[in-house]
Amino acid sequence: MANLRTAMDAAFWDMNISTPQALDGASKAVPGDPIPIDGGRASKALRIQQLSLLGNGFPLGIIPSFSPSANHKELGSFALQSLLGKAVVGNWWVGLIGQFRPKKLISSIKAEIATSDEWDLPLVKDVAKQIVDKSLYALGLCSQIALTPSSSLLLSTEKHGERKNRRTKAMLFHQLQDHDITLEAAWPELFRDRKGKYWEVPESISLDCSSLICESGLRYRFGIHKSSGLPQAVDSTNAAEPPLALLPGLCAKAAFSYQMSRDLWRQQETKEDAFVETEKGHFWRPTYDIRLKEPHAAISGIVGGTCEAWLFGGRGIVSVDPRQGESSSGTKDRGRFGADLFGSLCYTFQHGQFRNLYGDLTRVDARFDVSSASALAKKTINLFKTAQNNPSRNELASPRLNLIFHQQVAGPIVFRVDSKIAIDSSSGKRGPHIEDLIYSLNYSLRVLGSGKVVAWYSPKRKEGMVELRLFEF
Repeated sequence: MANLRTAMDAAFWDMNISTPQALDGASKAVPGDPIPIDGGRASKALRIQQLSLLGNGFPLGIIPSFSPSANHKELGSFALQSLLGKAVVGNWWVGLIGQFRPKKLISSIKAEIATSDEWDLPLVKDVAKQIVDKSLYALGLCSQIALTPSSSLLLSTEKHGERKNRRTKAMLFHQLQDHDITLEAAWPELFRDRKGKYWEVPESISLDCSSLICESGLRYRFGIHKSSGLPQAVDSTNAAEPPLALLPGLCAKAAFSYQMSRDLWRQQETKEDAFVETEKGHFWRPTYDIRLKEPHAAISGIVGGTCEAWLFGGRGIVSVDPRQGESSSGTKDRGRFGADLFGSLCYTFQHGQFRNLYGDLTRVDARFDVSSASALAKKTINLFKTAQNNPSRNELASPRLNLIFHQQVAGPIVFRVDSKIAIDSSSGKRGPHIEDLIYSLNYSLRVLGSGKVVAWYSPKRKEGMVELRLFEF
């Protein structure tokens, strides 16, 4: 079924979403924004681990990606990534990621050759100068060490040639018997808002404790987050006012949720399904993905609440002029305290067992999300007030419908479409409209049980990449 836990995770600062804008393949969702699209969540595997495995299936271990280079249109969107090297010593490993954007280099070499009558030493020098142009390249170093059997420390840093600053991250993870504790810090941290715009927060530190994930029942988490410095738009030519949640401050937040799921019907796997009889005997025929092996129809839901307190930075927030990157005289109030309810209801239908070469998987997930019960209630009340001249423009007041469609193409290859539809016109558009859309081709890796190579593309953001995802669908 569609991931219901996203409803609670979206309220915190540490939910990773996929992006080719960073070498580690992840940015953070802005807390308090509408629940992100399911297909946009980042892989649980580290990017350097993904490249190490994906490189075995791509020529020369080079993996393509598409991401517009903000403020540097001449670099183009097409990029090539590769794992340049790695080393493992006991419980410690380190790896180096490289990225190259070929468009500017090709255009520059063509221009040099076109303006030169013959190949001579000055031409060779000019071509060599174009090849070593640092704006074409990006490097990322990542290292992880297992401190104890239940604790690990991850350190990473990356530098893009066309950008001034380096991005550095640190994460400490510790697993208790019933909880996970995570400490994350980044200088700066990359966030993406609901409109697809990227923001860099100069300093972002989060400490989070969450109960272990279970299929149903009660789940809770709490944490504290600190942001320092004014957020800066990555694309300064098309910037807007930064989200309030990213402005400087210290916030403590807690959330809980209760999840339930019921099968309307389910066709259990049998021995006849797992084994096929031929003239040469019986052969085991496993499904391409163990999580997609049983046709069924199910309904599931989640309901929960959040509570937050801004220990400082809640009132009198100075607004930012996105064109100049400086503070202005206006102020905004995000409230010292806040509490709200959220909920999601999902229906899932699957036909096929995903074993045969053709026509053995068709799956549809429809999830109805309410990100803020209070905002929806206020909007509903305002509908009955005839004197209301300025209707609420709170984005959270609009419920969203997430639709996920899977269709087997051939063998382990599945075509998938993720879409998020806003039910009303609170975002300025009239009537229901598509807010986000992702197309992807998934190649299931039977040897991993439930793993797949995902090549996705977002028409809205004009970006895409190839990822390795495990136990996700």
